[in-house]
Amino acid sequence: MGRRKKRIDRGIKPDYKYNNALLARFINYIMEDGKRTVAVKVVYKALDIVKEKTKKDPIEAFEEAFNKVAPILEVKSKRIGGATYQVPIEVRGDRRMQLAFRWLIGAAKEKKGKPMSKKLADEIVDIINGTGSSMKKREDVQKMAEANRAFAHFAR
Repeated sequence: MGRRKKRIDRGIKPDYKYNNALLARFINYIMEDGKRTVAVKVVYKALDIVKEKTKKDPIEAFEEAFNKVAPILEVKSKRIGGATYQVPIEVRGDRRMQLAFRWLIGAAKEKKGKPMSKKLADEIVDIINGTGSSMKKREDVQKMAEANRAFAHFAR
């Protein structure tokens, strides 16, 4: 039994424009140094660009991109009898969201010479089309888990 208190999950309020909780969490991930209004402007401008490029509802496009980039399996190192194995495990919901957002933002930040909203929109469109660096990252993680499927019996 742990000595710490259980973490209290204070729900997150949906964003004010699209009324979407997932988008509100994404805005929180984009935010740096507590500058929420800057993060909100960046995300909403990116969604406007996505709407122009894909001719889809921006929230549907964002959720489609999120679902495509979120991993299902990942590997975790486990030491057994002096050897370290890469054991594939299923990714929990919160971690799945965290990894997807981290990869999406990281891939957008790697691109240089454009405003962040443009880079973010380009990455979302790339994910919808099945390309992009964050999609490559997800595929690499999935391939690693598939390659180490023989060690799945070590998972608890």
